[in-house]
Amino acid sequence: MEGFWFKEWVHGRRFVMKIEPGERIVPRLLDFAAATGVKNAVISSAVGSVRNVRFRGIKTGARRPITEPRMNVHEVEGPLELLGLEGNLFPDEGGAIDCHLHVMLGKSSGEVVGGHLFDAEVFASCEIMLTEIQVSGVERHASHRGGVPTLYIEED
Repeated sequence: MEGFWFKEWVHGRRFVMKIEPGERIVPRLLDFAAATGVKNAVISSAVGSVRNVRFRGIKTGARRPITEPRMNVHEVEGPLELLGLEGNLFPDEGGAIDCHLHVMLGKSSGEVVGGHLFDAEVFASCEIMLTEIQVSGVERHASHRGGVPTLYIEED
């Protein structure tokens, strides 16, 4: 197919997850996947508060592939309101579960910042809603064109 690929998926199990204060979000998501056997999932909602957040934004005027010099990495101590977290979990080429997450954070000033989330520590609470995706032939692969890992969708 030219320009886009797709696969139909079916809803699997649905989960409500709470991460305790002091815990880091990404390792707990990976622990969740291991404990439940979830291989593919989508995060539909997340609220709470976080601190010690590390995320990135792509620099204005950047070209592909996205490399370190073409992105700004931000580290914010916080605490911050977790206004939104969305993303997905899919296995990488080696079968390990990989989280691709984007975050919106509210500062006490009312300013909102966000980008691709590397990780964050839960401050007071973190409540996440996840839906398991039942699909085959979808993995996260390194993209030479884009410069970042992206979904590879096997054609039927």
